[in-house]
Amino acid sequence: MRIEEEIRRMTGMDRAMHRASLAKGTTLNRRDFLKVSLTASGGLLIAWNIPRVAAEAVDAAGVFQPNPFVRIDPDDTVTIWVAKSELGQGVRTALPMIVAEELEADWSKVRIEQAPADPKYGGQGTGGSHSVQQSWVMLRRAGAATREMLIEAAARTWKAEPATCRAVNGAVEHAPTGRRMTYGALTATAAGIEPPENPPLKDPTDFRIVGRSMKRIDGPKIVDGSAVYGIDVRIPGLRYATIARSPVWGGRMVRFEESRAMAVRGVRAVIPVEPLGPSASTCGGIAVIAETPWAAIRGREALKVEWDDGEYGSLTTESIRRLFREKAGEEGIPLHRVGDPEAAGRSAVRRISADYELPYNAHATMEPMNCTANVRKDGCEIWAPTQFPRWSQHEACQLTGLPPEKVTVNVPLIGGGFGRRINPDYTVEAVQLSRAIGEPVQVIWTREDDVRHDRYNPACLQRLTAALDDQGRPVAWIHRIVEPGYGPFVDPEFDGTIDPTQQAVPFFPYDIPNVQLEYVFADVRVPIGYWRSVDKQRYGFAMESFVDELAAAAGVDPLEYRLTMLRSAREIRYGDRLLQTERQKRVLELAAEKAGWGRTLPDGHALGIAGYPYISCQSYAAEVAEVSISDTGRLSVHRVVCAVDCGIAVNPDTIRAQIEGGVVFGLSAILYPQITIRDGRVSEGNFDDYEIPVMDVLPD
Repeated sequence: MRIEEEIRRMTGMDRAMHRASLAKGTTLNRRDFLKVSLTASGGLLIAWNIPRVAAEAVDAAGVFQPNPFVRIDPDDTVTIWVAKSELGQGVRTALPMIVAEELEADWSKVRIEQAPADPKYGGQGTGGSHSVQQSWVMLRRAGAATREMLIEAAARTWKAEPATCRAVNGAVEHAPTGRRMTYGALTATAAGIEPPENPPLKDPTDFRIVGRSMKRIDGPKIVDGSAVYGIDVRIPGLRYATIARSPVWGGRMVRFEESRAMAVRGVRAVIPVEPLGPSASTCGGIAVIAETPWAAIRGREALKVEWDDGEYGSLTTESIRRLFREKAGEEGIPLHRVGDPEAAGRSAVRRISADYELPYNAHATMEPMNCTANVRKDGCEIWAPTQFPRWSQHEACQLTGLPPEKVTVNVPLIGGGFGRRINPDYTVEAVQLSRAIGEPVQVIWTREDDVRHDRYNPACLQRLTAALDDQGRPVAWIHRIVEPGYGPFVDPEFDGTIDPTQQAVPFFPYDIPNVQLEYVFADVRVPIGYWRSVDKQRYGFAMESFVDELAAAAGVDPLEYRLTMLRSAREIRYGDRLLQTERQKRVLELAAEKAGWGRTLPDGHALGIAGYPYISCQSYAAEVAEVSISDTGRLSVHRVVCAVDCGIAVNPDTIRAQIEGGVVFGLSAILYPQITIRDGRVSEGNFDDYEIPVMDVLPD
């Protein structure tokens, strides 16, 4: 795999690592590919150059496709390819809006197509809320270049100056004469025009599509049930597979009863599945392949597999907590340092410390993991509900020996991702099994598979210590993070000294003269992955909870305490990321205002406030929650007010939906029991014991 094709620039990627990768040449092996790609916080930054579609792509019928993202048909239909995965977050509407804005398209005639895995679309990874941010310039240029070609085509048709023509809502108008031609009528002429390298972009004050709340293009199909999700894929000759996996990580199969599984009606084969290394991240097992999903599930139940638990059979939630507590006493690897916190602490009036422990969280997507693959001698086609289609393509190439151009990865709609569908394990399993039997196979995970073999949001312990002056203001802040990190799961040679994918830098907006953020590696082999908000939900929770503790110790209103530490407008650089404290201050003030901070509340109710600058996405957020605690200690959340500054809002409706979903995720992590481990096994398995908030408990 060529690095120029797969990785243009990684968001948050260490520049030295990038240079080292280039120095090795243009080919990435599995290990290097993983180390580089996973530093991206779940996202890839796409290239800004837009390749011209080959001339043969413009057919005799006058179809005009000047670049990989836009096609215009003679009937005025505008088709826009979406290269990011639709997880419910609305990119199939937001990204076409960007193109249509610059193209001056008639929105009622816009249609969408999902792009397969292909380097011509730039980075196709979907995660970390980067889809719009990373696509913004590229898609604007794609739309603008197409617009300019159509204007030039009209000018040539009328023998007029292009400057006297303008594009308006799917047509080009000639201002002096009032003549008008629709885009469809211009396709044949436009196809012969060279695309401009630097097309002029619209002034944002002239936007008529971007910034409006638009209904989702694929909404009607989702509502009426005709939309195709990964688990809906059906192709001729399809077989279904379930896999019996060790209930303990790293366990191995001792024996199983193949004959019992084969006796189940509809079962066609029982096949051992090889576990593959950190890049593919599969754990292997015994696959049952059948004519129907139910036959595959029943056949797996009949296997009666005996497992050897291996070295992790005694692992428990409590043993992990003990390890974290021991590690919290160790000196950590510095991640960010300002001033001299130790010296400031020695001369402080008061010191306050607190530990914050968080459990493992499952993703619990509505659609369990699944993938369909059809491996042939001359090619491979995959239907993968994945957030990283080109990672799945890369692994399929490794398994089959086929070149990328012979491996097609289609991306259907995805019933929830939240970071779980970044890893390609379930797609690799489908390729393994289809290759083994020579027939198309759909691998289906049950809900229990999904919960017990997830790649979890990591458990962690965070120890925070602050030194206060005589006014109760912090003069020093030390934040020590103890957690597994991703190193052991992506690098077979990881030695524990520093996590090669570590992004664990809590973005710290407050004006405290002495600050140290540090990381301690805890070697726990529970599989972990990216979970909604990646790592920042863990750090924001501990930081803002601790600020409340400091405000209480100082006897100061928690909003006032925060605003005092944000009084001076500053810019803080974290590598190539810039934290602007004034933006964080404004969202706190706005959330407090809209929530009625300081108002009289019903008896037993209280307001809490918190904020966090998620500068990986140049976004800032603050929330106020109205809560109460019953006599039995039950926490109820009655209302949540959120203020968000994410720059230009392409489709405000999808942003509201994202924030509402984020609130639900946060409440799920706080209000309900989470993943627990006994004897190396995850105890929870379905929504009866791994609960998520439902409508009747959600706040306003």
